[in-house]
Amino acid sequence: MSKRGHANSFKFTLYTCFIGYIVQAITVNLVPLFFVIFQRDFGVSFEQIGRLVLLNFTTQIVTDLLSVRWADRMGTRRCLVLAHFCSAAGLIGLSIFPRVMPPYLGLAAATIIYAVGGGLIEVLISPIVESLPSDGSLSSNAKSAAMSLLHSFYCWGQLGVILITTLLLRLTGEGLWWIFPLLWAVVPTVNLFFCRKCPLPEIGGGEKSVGLSSLLHNRIFWLALVLMASAGASELAMSQWSSLFAEKALGVPKVMGDLLGPCLFALLMGSGRLFYAKMGDKISLEPLLLSSAGLCILCYCLTVFVPLPAFSLMGCAVCGLSVSLMWPGTLSMTAKRFPGGNTAMFGILALFGDVGASLGPWMAGVVSDNVTALNGAAAWGTVHGGLLPEQLGLKAGLLTAMIFPVIMFVGVWFMMRAAKKKRIP
Repeated sequence: MSKRGHANSFKFTLYTCFIGYIVQAITVNLVPLFFVIFQRDFGVSFEQIGRLVLLNFTTQIVTDLLSVRWADRMGTRRCLVLAHFCSAAGLIGLSIFPRVMPPYLGLAAATIIYAVGGGLIEVLISPIVESLPSDGSLSSNAKSAAMSLLHSFYCWGQLGVILITTLLLRLTGEGLWWIFPLLWAVVPTVNLFFCRKCPLPEIGGGEKSVGLSSLLHNRIFWLALVLMASAGASELAMSQWSSLFAEKALGVPKVMGDLLGPCLFALLMGSGRLFYAKMGDKISLEPLLLSSAGLCILCYCLTVFVPLPAFSLMGCAVCGLSVSLMWPGTLSMTAKRFPGGNTAMFGILALFGDVGASLGPWMAGVVSDNVTALNGAAAWGTVHGGLLPEQLGLKAGLLTAMIFPVIMFVGVWFMMRAAKKKRIP
């Protein structure tokens, strides 16, 4: 094959990977738009909502763990096809299962199915892009910039899901919510066929493979795992709860809250990743990650402590910018340190990212329920500055989740300091 043909063929692969991350965005961000509807129609609590998020990412964690052992043996293409099949099947099940079985059980079953697809997508696509030839579809861009560009498509998918679903729900009425998972299932179904045709590179880029035993004996790799968990929790705690938080805690109408909260969150997160994709080869990643963690802490404070809804929504939105580089940036730092890392390495990284992504929203839900129940049982009415118990509970939940960007800040600072003094091998 000519060099030009080689480049064009891997461009098809790159575009397929981009769509794969849009599929990932659909499976993660569609259901939170229905949380208030689930509360009203099915009587689920804050803790049960948080449990759905936990179930989603716990399933992805198990998938990540299994893929460490089996993905290379099964083959990348088979796993990609399976990932998109499960994503489509789970979305279809989200529409059907709650109507033919106990509602919460149906929601949980659908969540497990599409979470398997999301977990496989997360494990497979990053190493595929990392392994694409630099003289082909990635041109002369740095690998970290290419990774940031890839992850920006998650944000554009998140933005599209929130914007389109929210506006159509407004037009059709919330009673027809079950139609939208069926419509979004078209995306993974189409990309499934692309996955069957696109050429795939050798994972690891031809470098000598780095074994898991070697990785797990390296302190900087363990620090990277902590950063992945913190990145997942910092991002998902805010993005998963921002729609319900805007409506319940801030009293903002659903359409306005979704557009000014999670929708702007996705837009700014995608913009941050796109900016780094364009400028990444000129900017040092580690100081940028440190600044991002600091900004994230400020955004959580703004969301929780400022009583004006407009400023709280601003905190939700700008948080998207602050977390934009945490996940892809940590992947890139680790890939640079271990260039021979294969699917197993990315699987372990994704596993810890999903641990954080499940722990953050679930912890926020548990704290929200407990604080709400405590203040409701005390029959205080409005408490602490005129807040209702439910509003205070949601703010307390997000405040608890602020520990994760704090860990991210300390971890990045330690990595920079230790690497500078060459204390970490």
